[in-house]
Amino acid sequence: MLQVSDLTISFKSDQALLEVVHKISFYLKKDEILGIVGESGSGKSVTSLALMGLLPTKTSLTAGKIIFNGIDLNTCSDKAFQKIRGAQIAMIFQDPMSALNPSLTCGYQVQEMLLQHQKITKQQAKREVIALFKKVKLPRPEPIFSQYPHQISGGQKQRVVIAMAIACKPQILIADEPTTALDVTVQKEIITLLKALQQETKMSLLFISHDLTLVSEIANRVIVMQHGAIVEQGITQDLFKTPAKNYTKALLNARPSLDIRLKKLPTVEDYLNHTVSKIEITNFERTLNHKAIYGKPPLLEISHLSTYFKLSKSWFSKNTQILKAVDDASFKVYEKETVGLVGESGCGKTTLGRSILLLEQPNSGQIKYKGVDILKLSANEVKRLRKEIQIIFQDPFSSLNPKMQIGDALMEPMKVHKLYKNDQERKLKVLELLKKVGLDEAHFYRYPHEFSGGQRQRIGIARTIALKPKIIICDESVSALDVSVQAQVLNLLNALKADFNFTYIFISHDLAVVKYMADQLLVMQNGRIEEQGDADEIYKNPKSNYTKQLLSAIPKGI
Repeated sequence: MLQVSDLTISFKSDQALLEVVHKISFYLKKDEILGIVGESGSGKSVTSLALMGLLPTKTSLTAGKIIFNGIDLNTCSDKAFQKIRGAQIAMIFQDPMSALNPSLTCGYQVQEMLLQHQKITKQQAKREVIALFKKVKLPRPEPIFSQYPHQISGGQKQRVVIAMAIACKPQILIADEPTTALDVTVQKEIITLLKALQQETKMSLLFISHDLTLVSEIANRVIVMQHGAIVEQGITQDLFKTPAKNYTKALLNARPSLDIRLKKLPTVEDYLNHTVSKIEITNFERTLNHKAIYGKPPLLEISHLSTYFKLSKSWFSKNTQILKAVDDASFKVYEKETVGLVGESGCGKTTLGRSILLLEQPNSGQIKYKGVDILKLSANEVKRLRKEIQIIFQDPFSSLNPKMQIGDALMEPMKVHKLYKNDQERKLKVLELLKKVGLDEAHFYRYPHEFSGGQRQRIGIARTIALKPKIIICDESVSALDVSVQAQVLNLLNALKADFNFTYIFISHDLAVVKYMADQLLVMQNGRIEEQGDADEIYKNPKSNYTKQLLSAIPKGI
């Protein structure tokens, strides 16, 4: 159905050409699921954009052939491509929020696709959209037709995007990281849905991801990409059981295991340099560590904490609904401990973290830090407390000022809290911090857009530890990173914890990552703590049905 031959993609920059995809060749059969895996920057998404004809013509150059149904898409006119794009080849984008227009209703956007490619009336299109919403298992299809993207959850937005992509019954569907930002249960639902749709419509599916384990659950064949080239390809089972290349082995092993707890996660560089360490943390070591941690009074004590939000029914209605984002939460955090906080999107994890930081004002309960209820502190006392409890945000790019050099961004909190005598001393401390998080002195003068996602996350970590806090809340701080960069950042967090005696509250929807990091585990659902206890014990013997459901949704691979 699709034959790609010697595809080369280059981008123009300062009158020079930067080649990002180097003469790759592959094919896609009818009624087949082909997986493409690799790290960020490996050329996966750029290749998919070339297949869709969505690369910017002024700043990019493509060579080679993309043959679809006897037509070379590389030589297609814009007008001819418009008839193919959406109708015969469709795409599910990684971020549904940016793929959907925030000013148009969900139903209108899918309806628009049908009206563009099919000769039907608006009423027929509306009925077809509602049928599509039912097919992708959206709850309340009729109300969602009239709702805007911001009024539905992330998983629901992704289903709307899938409905839009399959609206015209395409022959090829390209799914570019369709589950990266979703929690495990929604991810499992989306994968099951895509498989069911593919089997029902007999379309071909190109599934792009950085998660090899996930790809193994859906793909018939797999292509592994690195630095714009195909490293390895083959039947999924063969490639997973006997990978030929070290790079493929690295991607398979960079993800934390649910069975063992390594002292250091292997990275791609470790495999390529043959420096992989597989030293495990023994139960004896863990028991000794826990005796030291739990033998002292708690550093932070949360008692019956509740944070509610008022939701207005409409712009003109006086009636309001109450959303119990955090509902009667109680737990303790001990010095040098990592507390894992897991649950689906919308369960209240982030609100709980923000309530502890007093970025959201709790309605009731107590937050005792070193025995003092911080909810009773004055504004000046809260400002001083900010130095002690810090946060690493999920998206480091949006939390950094794009107009500020990295060095200044790291010095700023030091100035606010009057640390060190002058800017010269602060600069020396910042240079130390950059080195500590694996960056160098030259990065001091660069701007956020000049860094990769993994480097930006390191900068976010450096800014957080600049104040030498006691407690750090990591809010989905590795969820958007590919598995190899994720391994590097998790190793860095553990190394910094050992060096500075940090205490972490680690919030994530990725249960494998949380199990690797956590001593104690909290499972949240609908604002309430469903289950809590030793992380390893909960993974071995979950008591709550909800916890069992979360654990069963983790991709197991082949």
